[in-house]
Parts: sequence; structure tokens; C-alpha cells
Amino acid sequence: MVVRAGVVVTGTEVLTGRVADANGPWLAERLRLLGVDVGRIVVVGDRREDLAGAIRFLAADHALVITTGGLGPTADDLTAEVVAEVQGRRAHLDAALEERITEVVASLHAQRGWGEPGRAAAVGVRKQAMVPEGAHVLPPVGTAPGLVVPPATGDGPPVVVLPGPPGELRPMWDDAVTDDLVRAALAGAVELRQATVRLWGPPEAELAEVLRTHEDGPGADGFADLEVTTCLRDGELEVVTRYAPGSQPAYDALLAALHAHFGAQVFSDDGRTVDEVVADLLRDQGATLATAESCTAGLLAGRIADRPGSSAYLLGGFVTYANEVKTSQLGVDPALLERVGAVSQEVAVAMARGARERLGTTLGISVTGVAGPDGGTAEKPVGLVHVCVSGPDGDEPRELRLGGSRTHVRARTVVSCLHLLRELLTTDGPA
Repeated sequence: MVVRAGVVVTGTEVLTGRVADANGPWLAERLRLLGVDVGRIVVVGDRREDLAGAIRFLAADHALVITTGGLGPTADDLTAEVVAEVQGRRAHLDAALEERITEVVASLHAQRGWGEPGRAAAVGVRKQAMVPEGAHVLPPVGTAPGLVVPPATGDGPPVVVLPGPPGELRPMWDDAVTDDLVRAALAGAVELRQATVRLWGPPEAELAEVLRTHEDGPGADGFADLEVTTCLRDGELEVVTRYAPGSQPAYDALLAALHAHFGAQVFSDDGRTVDEVVADLLRDQGATLATAESCTAGLLAGRIADRPGSSAYLLGGFVTYANEVKTSQLGVDPALLERVGAVSQEVAVAMARGARERLGTTLGISVTGVAGPDGGTAEKPVGLVHVCVSGPDGDEPRELRLGGSRTHVRARTVVSCLHLLRELLTTDGPA
């Protein structure tokens, strides 16, 4: 049985892109782990009629509706009031909840040196303590309580009302999913598996052709029961498949077909990102790394350091934008820079060697290029980037020709460097 939930993300700041939606995707994955499929995620601004319309729209064909945001003390925080209206329930003041929120607000004022809460704070607290009749209150993590609001008529799904800040929503989730009304709404949900395969190198059209061939081939029994989606992200291809446990043989056949056709271009079939693969390889081989970056200005080192425990293999890095810094910090020969220019294979090799030698690491990796939008020439256009890994077995330089904005060129360069590291560590490993 497929049980579906819908999510309404509220906030004009999210609708207009000033704030990225972190809650919709997070809720979708948590619901999947419960065997619940998310049919739709709808983003609406802080307008009463739009929020009410979205809730009614989702309630028509979903077993559960979840809202995020709009639970604060200000006038544009309308969610609890609108949900009560849609569910046909009058709101009343919950005195015990008002007292609890008052204590939280007083504590926040004391911590931040704001003095005693005044009348405005009391009005806001009272607003947040208004609860629809028959609703279940989810204890607040900040000042905003959550709610589970059933329909007054018994016809339709309950609405789970959660705060917008992820730091408040996520800790409240366990209380929400163990609520009796929510458990009843999601009864009958079965396991919904999800697997991710990541590829580096092949074009998207080739992947599409492989999927079509497999679908029509003799080993495709049950393929129609798989929900397969593909995505091109920073040059990587992702194949995400969702399926019921009974379709495991069909998924295994698909995975075998991808491995058979793409071979080593499949760099992850267990959901790991390239960051995780590189971290595991460095750690498993006891290798250490130093970075030397020009146009990426520390983005590569930062990306590697995002992984917990990265200090075990990332010893340090250099940001060497100016030629004189390449010389003073990495030992790049000024005559070489004069002869071939900073954006060149030779300088990338010298930078990688210099970083490795100065920090005494197993590997050194370098980046030098023209990220744009200015600075390109006919000989060295915007998007030309040279990278190199230097190790015990020698140097491995690569030339990249990238398109797009400055941000895109820099981001793709970082991903390309991670894959260069992955390929070298997978093929030989440092001596």
C-alpha cells in the first residue's frame, strides 16, 4: 500500500528565493524512511488565501499534510490560524502552553541581555499559545509549539504544523511521528527503499540510452516497478531508484547493467558522494594531502575539510593568487612563470610539488586557471584550468575546459580535482 504525504512550505522569503528550502527535502527523506511517499511539496508566501488553498489541495489526495513555518509571534505568521480554519476548528488559548512559552521567552531575553519581556512579547506569546480545539500540541523547541490538527468532520487527513527554523523542526519530528493521529494516518505504509548510483565521465545521453536498452532487454523483469530518476549535478550523473522490497531483484539487475556498461565510471553504488569516497581512500591508505590553489582560492581545501575527521589526511593548504606568492610560498620559479604564465600545466605541476614538499605530505594537489568573467585571452580563455596531483610516483596534470559563470567554473574545478584524486587513489594508491 502506497501512503502519501504532502508538504506545504510557507514563507515569502522561501517563495522568492531569499532563503533556500531546507525543510521540504529533509521531511521527504524522513517520510521515505517510514515508507511514506511525498506526493507534492508546495511553497507558498505569507498569504492567507494561498496557504489555505495549498492545504486543501494536498488534503484531497494525501493521507497526511505537513506545514512548515509561520508559527512566530508576528502578524505574518498565519499558519496555526489558517490550519484551524481549514480543519473547521475554533482556536482557544492554552493557558499551560502560554505559561511555558512565557518562560522560554523570558530565558531568551535574559540570555541576550534584552531586559524583562514587555507587553509586545506577551502579545506574541498569547498568539503562539492559541490552539485549535481537538489539536494535539507538540512541545516547543524554541518558542513555537507544533500541532497535529485533525479535521472536525473526520473527513480528510490530519495536518501536522511544524516551525520553520530547521533547528526547531527537526528535534520536534520524533514527537510528530509518534503522535497517535499521525500514526493512524500512516498506518499501512510499507518499506520504501532508495538507492543512489553515481557516475563520472559519461554524457547524460549515454546513460539514457543504457536505461532504455535495459528496459527493453531480457533482464528487465520488474523494471516497470522501479521509480528511476536521473540528475546531472556538477558533472556527475546520479541515478536514484526507489522501490518496494519485492522489487529488489529488478533493482539488482539494473545495477548490474550499469556496472557492465560503464565499468569504473560508476564510482559509487552505495550512496557515497565523491567527497566520502576520497576521504575513505585517503584514510584507508594512510595518505596525507596538501593543496595549492589559485583561482579556487581555498574552495578545494574547504570542501575536503567539510568531512568530519579530515584532519587525519588534510595537513594544510596554500592560497596563492599572485605570482609572487606562488614563488614565495610554493617555490615556483619566477622564470617559469615569466615563460609560460601562471595558467599552465608547468606551473600547476610546480605548485603541486611545492605544496607537497613544504608540508611533507603523500600528495599535493594544485589549481590554476581563468575563472572569469574577465582575464581570458584567445590563447587562455575563460574556463581554462590546469590542475595537478603530485605524489611518490610522479605528477598527474590535467587540463580542464569549463563553461559557465565564474561560480560554475570554480565549483566544477573542485569536483574535477576530487575525481582526479579518487582515480589516482583507486588505481594505484600512494607508495
